[in-house]
Amino acid sequence: MTLPPSLHPLYVTIGGREPLVAVVDHFYDRVLADPALAPLFAGTDMPRQRAHQVEFLAAALGGPDAYRGPSLRQAHRGRGITKEHFARVAGHLEAALIWAKVEPRALQAIMATIAALQSEVTG
Repeated sequence: MTLPPSLHPLYVTIGGREPLVAVVDHFYDRVLADPALAPLFAGTDMPRQRAHQVEFLAAALGGPDAYRGPSLRQAHRGRGITKEHFARVAGHLEAALIWAKVEPRALQAIMATIAALQSEVTG
């Protein structure tokens, strides 16, 4: 049975794991090139970080796998992440999704999902 597009998980809408990995790679390339954000990742195992981000976004977008990492609040506690940092990161994610040609309705839905997480990351 095929679900109508409005009922597809966003994970399916963007094409599944392979496109999500490409988005995450492009996203972190942008984040690490941003002088305001790069210091937040000093000393971070980036291959592991990228894998965690794929896992997290896959789960957040309705993918088949459950996220097994720490809660967002735990993962970001004590890192000094501000609302401005969050906005910059979200902007890089949006740019990476546009780069991947995610259709506008899915893009809006993904960004709304991300925006709802701000207090967990900056709190």
